[in-house]
Amino acid sequence: MRIHCLGINHTTAAVELRERLSFSEEKIRVALARLGCGEGIGSIAEMVIISTCNRIEIYAASTHTLKDELEIFLSEVQNIPVNEIRPHLYRHDGMEAVRHLMNVSAGLDSLVLGEPQILGQVMRALELARGQNVAGPVMNRLFQAAIHAGKRARTETTISRNPASVSSLAASLSERIIPQLDQAQVTILGAGEMAELAVEALRKRGANRITVVSRTLERAQSLAKKWNAEATTFEYIAPALSNADILISSTGAPHIIVTAEMVEHAMNARPERPLVLIDIAVPRDVDPDAIHIPNVQLYDIDHLNTHLEHSLSERAAEVPHVKKILEEESARFSEYLKSMHMLPIIADIRQQAEAIRQAELEKTLSRLPDLTDAERARIEAMTQAIVKKILQEPTHRLRAEASCPHAPEYATVARTLFGLQNGDGLCSFSGSSCPISVAAD
Repeated sequence: MRIHCLGINHTTAAVELRERLSFSEEKIRVALARLGCGEGIGSIAEMVIISTCNRIEIYAASTHTLKDELEIFLSEVQNIPVNEIRPHLYRHDGMEAVRHLMNVSAGLDSLVLGEPQILGQVMRALELARGQNVAGPVMNRLFQAAIHAGKRARTETTISRNPASVSSLAASLSERIIPQLDQAQVTILGAGEMAELAVEALRKRGANRITVVSRTLERAQSLAKKWNAEATTFEYIAPALSNADILISSTGAPHIIVTAEMVEHAMNARPERPLVLIDIAVPRDVDPDAIHIPNVQLYDIDHLNTHLEHSLSERAAEVPHVKKILEEESARFSEYLKSMHMLPIIADIRQQAEAIRQAELEKTLSRLPDLTDAERARIEAMTQAIVKKILQEPTHRLRAEASCPHAPEYATVARTLFGLQNGDGLCSFSGSSCPISVAAD
């Protein structure tokens, strides 16, 4: 089998094109069902589709080298001309495709280095392919290896442990200042993407008393409903500020929304109760002078960016360790591919031996008509045991030699010795071709 990857991501295409090419889960099922029905996808035998906000990738195993089949497939499924998407596509084949998937699964190819969500997305992609019966032995083993590599990268290194987005840093900072986050009142000013990410990060850290404040009640309720939070509008900023332990602000307003006077008024009613203001908006939402009010801590985007750079540098320092893990897992998968060279030979040898056994057994039993059924069964079992023992060492040796550099030559000799014809399937590995058809052992 030959392994292929065709993809487009945040480095090769703008979000507008990625949106048009993105797959919902239902659309992935429909696309993969075409493969199951054999609708014009040439020699492709297996397929998995990964679709996230930052990437769309198609992984395929084929019996022959693919030219533009995957491009045409993507074009037809998404109804976008090939010429429009071709300049933005990248392609990986063979072990290059294997290593690419390993990098993706470990978060090394993500917009945010080491981000953890991609591992779950890779797992889900495999589940969807299995659901359509188009993830055969090659794709199953490849994705399981990549998932295992991604898990190792996250458990054996700190590639994903430090916050690596402004919103997650805001939530992490909130947790450090107020350890009992589950008891704190959190106010989110704004209802855009940054606000949503902040709410998500806070929820994961245990915050459960969250109020979303937006210009319109509809926007506030939309975000609040998703995370089981309260919702209100800008008219009620003052009481929301008075009740808050933490305020995270991320509106798109062109001017100050939370003035120093508003903060001072809120603190007059609770002078001993600290207030943390985290302003991640540009332009800023919170008056910088609020930092001078007693018991108030104010952090703006520059403070967080400094922390973000530090977090990203810590993650970057883990990359060599992650790459070592990925090399190990890629090498294991490489050995698996090599071992597949011998599977059709072993299957053919066993099939040949079984045919001989049955023919000779039938001939012998025909000469012994007085045997009981029990005696016939014992002779049957004996012949099966003899064949099994005779083939045990040759098949074991074939498996052992599968990973050696001379495996193709070894396979040819084995076929010659046993009088077997050459297999028709081919697999591509390290630039060489070898006989293969994936057979059950």
